Parts: sequence; structure tokens; C-alpha cells
Amino acid sequence: MADGKITFRASNAPAAQDALSRLVARYGQTAIEVAGVVVCLGGDGFMLQTLHDVQSTGLPVYGMNCGTVGFLMNAFSLRGLPERLAAAEEAAINPLAMRAVAPDGEVTEALAINEVSLLRAGPQAAKLRISVDGIERLAELVCDGLLLSTPAGSTAYNYSAHGPILPIGADILALTAVAAFRPRRWRGALLPKSSVVRFDVLEPEKRPVRADADTRAVPSVVSVEIRSEPGVCHRILFDPGHGLEERLIVEQFA
Repeated sequence: MADGKITFRASNAPAAQDALSRLVARYGQTAIEVAGVVVCLGGDGFMLQTLHDVQSTGLPVYGMNCGTVGFLMNAFSLRGLPERLAAAEEAAINPLAMRAVAPDGEVTEALAINEVSLLRAGPQAAKLRISVDGIERLAELVCDGLLLSTPAGSTAYNYSAHGPILPIGADILALTAVAAFRPRRWRGALLPKSSVVRFDVLEPEKRPVRADADTRAVPSVVSVEIRSEPGVCHRILFDPGHGLEERLIVEQFA
């Protein structure tokens, strides 16, 4: 943290706004252009938004939980913030890059820190074809959805869909089905981080599918291509002994 200069960001939640007022009164507020660290106040959703928003600055982000889940956050306290920041451990995360094609040919590109998900957008199950590095691996998956998760996102939607928790340093991605109907026993796969994964929507007019890259949504797609983006690195700070690696282990024994 350069020169102890902090820029605070808070979600619109009343608890986060109250925390923002008290922290700014105690430590001051610095413009992000000259700050050395971003302190994010809210929950995991706002942390993801903040990481995306400050990506171009290269600044580390230290979150304090004022939300409900807070897997990416540290405990909230008014006291000793400069000391906590100085002692914090850093985790570096590469996001996923999504390229989604809509039925009219429009292309949407977005980055996802947690996961890229495809979900049915109508009453009928989706039909998806899965290819990895240009090779068709599953000709037809009938399901409610499908997601590709980073290790950092493996305890979020991926875990709720019964996907595996991945060690934060693992060079693998989790491909997980949501309510798979056919093949009935297919739950997903573990793929190398270097993989280029493509999903093609079969019968898109009859069975529409939406795509989401974290909070960026594309309401209707015919294909989605995903790859890890090593050129982008998000820096997250954690209190000693409470980093992502430890949290992932604790989550598996909870």
C-alpha cells in the first residue's frame, strides 16, 4: 500500500454506507488515481463488481464484509485498518474471458472472476453441445444449465450445483452441469486452465439460453466460447491465516 493512501468503495446497502461514513471520517478518502489500495465494503457481489471496476488500475482490493456471504471478504472493524492492510496476504486471480454470440450475430465479450454460466431462458430444458480445444466432447447435453468456474468461484454457484471445490492455486477449471437430464449421470469435468471451451446451443429458437459472466448478462445466445485470461490479474488482500486457500479448505469441512 503506497503511502498509506486508501480509496473506499461501498455498496448501497445501509450497513455498507454507514461503514463508509465511519471509515472515511477516521482515515480519510483518497482519489483512486493516487491511492495505493482499494477497500471494498459490502458482500461478495459488490467485491466482484469492484474488482471489475478497478481492473485497469492494478490496485489490490481489500474487502470488509457488510453483506451476507462474504467469502471474498475480511471481517469488518473500524480499528487498525492500516496495520491490517500492511500485514495482508495477496491472492492473484486470472478471470475467464467470455465471447458470446447472439442469434442476430452480435458478439458480447466480458470477463468473469467466478464463473461463466449458461441457463435455460424458457420453459424447456436447454440442449448444449460441448467442445474443448476444438474437439467435440459431448454432442448433446440436456439440462437446465452449465457453468465453467475458476478456483476462486468454485465455492459459489459451482458448489451449489454440486461441482467440486478447487484449490486456489490449481491450474484447472470446473465444468459443472445444472440439473442434467441427459446423460443422466453426467455431472461435469475438470479441465486444464489452458483449455478453450465452447458451448453451442442446439434448437435456440425452441430452447433459448442466456449467458452470464459474473454479473454481465446476455439474454439470448447461440454459442459461447470461454478461455482463461492470463493477461488480466485481479489482486485480492486477506488477513493473515484467512486467505482463499484456507477458506477453500475450511469450506470443505464445514
